[in-house]
Amino acid sequence: MQRHAKAIVWLMAALVLALAACGGGGTAPEPTAPVVEQQQPVATEATEALPPPVISGEILPTPTLAPVAPEENAAAEPPVEPEVSGPWPADQFGYGTQIHGNATVGNPTETMTAVHDQLGMDWVKAQIQWWLVEPDPDPATEQWFFYDAVIDEAHNKGLRLMLSVVGAPAWTRAAGGENGPPDDYNEYARFLGELIDRHPGKIDAIEVWNEQNLDREWTSANGISPEDYVRFLQVAYDAIKAKDPNIIVISGALSPTGTGDWVQWADDFEYMDRALAAGMLNYADCVGAHHNGYNIGPDVAWDQTGSSPKAATATFRGPFYNPHHSWSFYTTINTYADKVQAVDPNKKLCVTEFGWASSEGYTEYPPGFEFALDNTLQDQATYIVQAFNQMKESNDVWLAFLFNFDFGNKGNGPTDDPVPYSIIDTQGHPRPAFDAVAAMAKNQ
Repeated sequence: MQRHAKAIVWLMAALVLALAACGGGGTAPEPTAPVVEQQQPVATEATEALPPPVISGEILPTPTLAPVAPEENAAAEPPVEPEVSGPWPADQFGYGTQIHGNATVGNPTETMTAVHDQLGMDWVKAQIQWWLVEPDPDPATEQWFFYDAVIDEAHNKGLRLMLSVVGAPAWTRAAGGENGPPDDYNEYARFLGELIDRHPGKIDAIEVWNEQNLDREWTSANGISPEDYVRFLQVAYDAIKAKDPNIIVISGALSPTGTGDWVQWADDFEYMDRALAAGMLNYADCVGAHHNGYNIGPDVAWDQTGSSPKAATATFRGPFYNPHHSWSFYTTINTYADKVQAVDPNKKLCVTEFGWASSEGYTEYPPGFEFALDNTLQDQATYIVQAFNQMKESNDVWLAFLFNFDFGNKGNGPTDDPVPYSIIDTQGHPRPAFDAVAAMAKNQ
């Protein structure tokens, strides 16, 4: 999720107060970097969508299609093995969504049935917490059960599977903690190899890390370093391709941010420039990208927010009082594509996380996510479909993953950061965006 969102929110709150004190006149201040949840913090730290949420109370089932009653005296037919094999076509846009991803929460079979049969998706994304699988160096303590059923059921249902692999175990880092890469990058390569060997032919893409321009994702001896990340990516790329050359390797998506100090966070555009200069495209089949759209639509550029319908009504004023590229889905995705294709005209983006939060219907919202109050459930549905269509028509995006499908009834309620983004509500019922995505025309 956009982890820098909260920092921007607090920064914007300060700016709004300052403007109010001045009568609201004058020129909007220059963009100021967020103090670094997700992609894109400081007074309050957002709950990231990485470790499985702590679940309390009953976990309601994910919506699934009602089973079809068998015909009387119908002969039993053996199950048909789904035909999911070979590389994903380079010229085909992939529709996907991120699921909760922890096989111990909910029913993976029901989840994959809903994603494939009801939403009509080609792809599903899950995030693998390496530290959860290998809590210590002893192979006897490995906990693959957290993810095995998710991987297996995605394949069984005929879905393509993308895994985002993050969170080095503390025992691989002299500094401890799970907020950075292992000291020896080969440890990550070893884990990827074991993951692929455990599920041969069932993994279609791997995203190598997540939002590495934030220190809470990439704390290392050298700090935030695009050059170090490219070396890390190369080690991962070589390991993945040695196991299965058909797996799409996606570079870790950056968190859209303002100007950073390169200690807590780095501006994503600056980071991208340095990573490209260091040869990132040599080790990625697709360039990862994130953006969650705050309270403006996917077609609104950063410098056109004043013309947005929300400009006159929004409670959260960040995009309107302090225009900056990090607020805008349109500007962020288009600029990434321009930068990448200036180096390799044939390389595309994989938007591994995008979405719009709406707290309509809830009495609470995540602190620092006030923009969720400005988006109605219909806004959420409209923006998501528009963004999917926009990305496909641009021909700059290969795969796109909606954030998210089912954190709504698998999180900790309306104040849990991923919950307002979910197209399933806290009771397990589809929100309007669910129906809109299901009805949306896709590759057929």
